[in-house]
Amino acid sequence: MRVEQQAAFILHHRPFRDTSQILDIISREHGRLALVARGSRGQKSRLRGILRPFLPLSVSWVQRSDLGTLTGAEMGGGPVQLNGDALLAGYYVNELLLHFLHRHDPQPEIYDLYVQTVNALCANGSVAPCVRQFEIELLRQLGYALNLEHEAESHQPLQAEQNYEFRFEQGPVRVARSSGSLVFSGAILSGIANQEFEDAAVLKAANRLLREVVGFHLGGKELKSRKVLLELHRQRGSAS
Repeated sequence: MRVEQQAAFILHHRPFRDTSQILDIISREHGRLALVARGSRGQKSRLRGILRPFLPLSVSWVQRSDLGTLTGAEMGGGPVQLNGDALLAGYYVNELLLHFLHRHDPQPEIYDLYVQTVNALCANGSVAPCVRQFEIELLRQLGYALNLEHEAESHQPLQAEQNYEFRFEQGPVRVARSSGSLVFSGAILSGIANQEFEDAAVLKAANRLLREVVGFHLGGKELKSRKVLLELHRQRGSAS
């Protein structure tokens, strides 16, 4: 199968043989797939400055097996530059897609969400709210939508002053205690549901909740990019 000029982004790349590399890409119409880019690491390759993450591309390839062969790539939009925390967040978003998406399973809505997130990170806004919004919407698109508005058992609306434990397979369950990695007030859970991330307490709780939920759906796999982010923030905290 020959595919021509598809909108795509590179999620990850790794060396292959002497001058080639294997690209994990996300394409709007063909989903996630792996392509070998022959000779693309060579000194004279015209693709050396193009095949990098976060750059919108127009990609062509031939698919004869699970591993396709890149036949062409060119920029599909303006240059994109991520720096600092935004760059690390971008790698985290890419890693989530690599773990959650199956190959050759087109999901245009997730591709559009990815484009929206990369553009938001490029806009030099607040990184953490952008990533939390991505996580919440990605989980919803994958069929793991968070119930943050009703009690799991009674389906009654959450009460602002009541404490709830968020249980992965159920949702919020009323509890008497106020401590625990997944215990939150009804007000905080409603704030997360409404993405009121300008509130520092809501944003901090969203980070705690989504770290646990994402880890649960990944089967406990540790994400390299999240580990780097946590270590960087820990170093900043100790230096201040």
